Amino acid sequence: MIYLDNAATTYPKPRSVYEVWQKALGFYGANPGRSGHAFSVKTAEAVYRSREICAEFFGGEVENTVFTLNCTTALNFAIKGMARRGCHFVMSDIEHNAVSRPVYAAVREYGGSCTVFETTNDYEQTVRNAERAIRRNTVALVCTAASNVIGRRNPLSELAKICQKHNICFIVDAAQGAGVLPLKMKSGINILCAAGHKGLYGPMGTGLMITDGKFPLKTIIEGGTGSASESILQPDFMPDRFESGTINTAGVIALGVGVEFVKAKTPEVILGHELSLCRKFCAGAKQLGNITLYNDINETNRAMYAPVVSFNIKDMSASDGAGYLSENGFYLRAGLHCAPLCHKKLGTIDGGTIRFSPSAFNNENEVNALLKTLGKLKK
Repeated sequence: MIYLDNAATTYPKPRSVYEVWQKALGFYGANPGRSGHAFSVKTAEAVYRSREICAEFFGGEVENTVFTLNCTTALNFAIKGMARRGCHFVMSDIEHNAVSRPVYAAVREYGGSCTVFETTNDYEQTVRNAERAIRRNTVALVCTAASNVIGRRNPLSELAKICQKHNICFIVDAAQGAGVLPLKMKSGINILCAAGHKGLYGPMGTGLMITDGKFPLKTIIEGGTGSASESILQPDFMPDRFESGTINTAGVIALGVGVEFVKAKTPEVILGHELSLCRKFCAGAKQLGNITLYNDINETNRAMYAPVVSFNIKDMSASDGAGYLSENGFYLRAGLHCAPLCHKKLGTIDGGTIRFSPSAFNNENEVNALLKTLGKLKK
């Protein structure tokens, strides 16, 4: 089995993550923050250590680091938390449904609107397009750190500056950027939303929302927090305000270990390794002659990309192509990848693409084997 679907979720995880995950189920089995007994306190301390690790990794404050079920939940908290009557949102044309659906739900509910700006290979033009989309009633600019379809990175630092200029909230979907791109709150991000189970190598069912506290958010879920229980109102302090109900305790403890793995290897090293595999795949695919590449990562343009490549096989649908590869032991995802805006831009909305997305654990021999298998179709 050769797994190359790491943009969906990384596999395998580091051994340390599996070990701590299993240990946490037995040693940290109490409900953190809900009881005063020693077992609950011990569990709460382990959760707090993980919160500290995640906050430090992104340069955020510990109290403003919220554990969520996934990146989608975090984005819903951020987007709907910023919505108000007549509000206007700005987002890019390569967004995942985790951004576009909450945005459109919010504007429908509040009688607002949304403008989608065009991204290009020219970062300056992309920033100009984004700024032209901003209106007086714009409350937030929401964009992905990198496309989950073609890997193209957005110019986050420049976009952050125009958000500061217009005093609007800058929300970043870091699902495909966390763990490989240099994402720090000090770069001007107001709210960063990340998946724990992708580039951070944590378990599924984990995610993060980190805020700088500049833009207060309404809640979309209320409930038990173990704090301020005498009040009928949701707590107004972080992170309790957004952690209603029992969190995925074992998952978030293991997530902290995943983040430590990334920190030890460094995002720069992981990105360099994964991009090298993408470059190798792109170069080999072009030589085959039966592959259509929708993004060609090479030495010249590598700084513009996260490690994701979309392609199709000549005279085969994306689903049939991925099925053929699966039958031969290669696991890649086919379809729209929950990002129809990007596929409309690519002209692949009817069938989507096959997505190649390596991890820190893949190697060149696996890429060579994939190319060899694709070459057999040409024959």
